[in-house]
Amino acid sequence: MARRREGMTGRLARQDSDESQTEPDGHRYRDPGMENAQVATMENKQVATSGGWLRPALRITGAGLLTATAAIHLDLYLTGFKNIPTIGWLFLLQVIAGFALAILVLATGNRVVAALGAGFAVATLGGYLLSIWFGLFGFKEVRTTAGIVAGIIEVAAFAVLGLLAVTPAPADQAAKGDGLIQRLGRMLTGLPMAKPAIAVLSGLGLVLLFVAVAGASGQPTTSSGGTVAIKTGKVGGVTVLTNAKGLTVYRFAADTPGKSNCYSSCAAYWPPVTGSPAHAAGVPGTFGTTTRTDGSKQVTWNGHPLYTYVGDSGPGQAHGNNLNLNGGLWKEIVVTG
Repeated sequence: MARRREGMTGRLARQDSDESQTEPDGHRYRDPGMENAQVATMENKQVATSGGWLRPALRITGAGLLTATAAIHLDLYLTGFKNIPTIGWLFLLQVIAGFALAILVLATGNRVVAALGAGFAVATLGGYLLSIWFGLFGFKEVRTTAGIVAGIIEVAAFAVLGLLAVTPAPADQAAKGDGLIQRLGRMLTGLPMAKPAIAVLSGLGLVLLFVAVAGASGQPTTSSGGTVAIKTGKVGGVTVLTNAKGLTVYRFAADTPGKSNCYSSCAAYWPPVTGSPAHAAGVPGTFGTTTRTDGSKQVTWNGHPLYTYVGDSGPGQAHGNNLNLNGGLWKEIVVTG
């Protein structure tokens, strides 16, 4: 019996010795499985913390920016762009798409919807830049305050919605669906270097915007002064008044006899014909001038101040005829002499 107790004592002593060698003094036994679980929990908490405040902020801001650009385009559409062929219904589509995407972003916060909103902002900005540089469907944009503000908003909308699209939400940790939306969402969050790319593209968008508006005309005039030749040309088989370059000249229904009411953004789209008129023999009508607010002399025909239109790029065009834009109807001047 004494030997049995001595054996048990020896085994207990060896077990204590082994434990002391395995786990140093002052340390407790660590379970690797529990450590992995703790790390995962910390990662989940980190995602939940960032997604908890960042995503709602991006969601509200992105929806607000889309609403702002849609509202600007709605105002432009209602104040005259609706009467421009092709451009008018394109503006209407932009308005509808902008408001619809704003509602969807705010209501769902879905990453795919956010990506669509970012793409919409880029497409709208791209259309504006193209219309400044080259013109679209016979319409050439000019530098206006509304256009610059809308462009800046569109760059901001791309940045905010792009960031929303690639930022994971806490719910994504449990989302295991295999639907198209789920797969696209996982693909967006898995894009490498997505956030730096969004920052670079946003900066590039701002640079292109400011380069474009810096090179665009603000309030051009057909001539800076001197003698202005007025002649006639053919547009669609009709004889109309033109300037020396063959561009169709127009009269504005909102003008009063001998006085121009087209200034600011109106004059940007409808450049006044300035200078002293010199018309060819046989051109009917009475030509004269009226003084604009900046002191320049604008050519008149039968008391109507004359303008060209930025949408006309060469002779034989009259894209501005019958447009109800900038507060009144614009008409080409048909002559019979």
